Amino acid sequence: MAEHKATFLPIQVYTDMAIEARDIVRGDAKEEVPGVRVKESKSGGVLVTEVEIYEESAERLMGKPRGHYITLDVPTFQDRDADLKTHLMERLTDQLKELIPQDIHKSVLVVGLGNWNATPDALGPRVVERILVTRHLGAVVSEDIKEKMRPVAAVAPGVLGTTGIETLDIIRGIVREAEPDLVVAIDALAARNLDRLLGSVQIADTGIHPGSGVGNRRQGLTESSVGVPVIAIGVCTVVQSVSIAQEAIRQLANQLADDMAFYDILKQMAPSEQRGLVDEVLGSRFSELMVTPKEIDILIDDMAEVLAESLNRSLQPHLSANEWS
Repeated sequence: MAEHKATFLPIQVYTDMAIEARDIVRGDAKEEVPGVRVKESKSGGVLVTEVEIYEESAERLMGKPRGHYITLDVPTFQDRDADLKTHLMERLTDQLKELIPQDIHKSVLVVGLGNWNATPDALGPRVVERILVTRHLGAVVSEDIKEKMRPVAAVAPGVLGTTGIETLDIIRGIVREAEPDLVVAIDALAARNLDRLLGSVQIADTGIHPGSGVGNRRQGLTESSVGVPVIAIGVCTVVQSVSIAQEAIRQLANQLADDMAFYDILKQMAPSEQRGLVDEVLGSRFSELMVTPKEIDILIDDMAEVLAESLNRSLQPHLSANEWS
């Protein structure tokens, strides 16, 4: 009997999440996507999934650069559970400590990407507001503190529409003058699954594309473009309405499984055909809408607090919270 070999097709639905790209390409196949490794663990209600893309073929299939992508899933984050926030912060701190050099002489530039005037895209600037900035303090703190303190700078460069300058050009100039050893960039991401809205954090060692979370991809902020390693931290803040409609089609197909004729029609529809159906029903203008939770203001602040606390702990492992203030 011939051995079955799964056929993997390139991703056709937009998502910033590597784990979603892997799931889309994998489909119903039981085999892993060639060139991809996946590892999962769970602790304190936080599911940690590491996706490693290590071959060019997988890079093409998934539409993501080769590298490591770590996703921390907390689907109930919107419930604003204090213990869950603490667990997420602890897990995120652990992951960041593995990526950020723990040599405190290595300086870091934290970049909060996004538009502070648009709440779903304001995560980066709100994180920067809470970062412990120390690069300028070397001459004014006591020697015992100075010996334990890493030089950290932070900036929220805004977006092209409000500054008239490409974000990458601003960051290149800052890197050239400040000469950090590492850039950590925070941005909003777009997800395909509604459960990921303010419930998934992705860390990547591949850099980031500013504006990608709101469907406005700019030139990439990566090691090759700025000259130093870039760690990207992203949080899903929006989904496209077309993704919601396609999920509704999938759920409808499952609910109508007993009506085999209609079920077969829906199940056999390719993603492009589903998109055509959505466009026909909603109109292309509506299908391009970006959707975000109605409590976005509160949730963005909650997530910004978690990310900033995790970054401060990771960047300043030898300072206590009392010494931060």
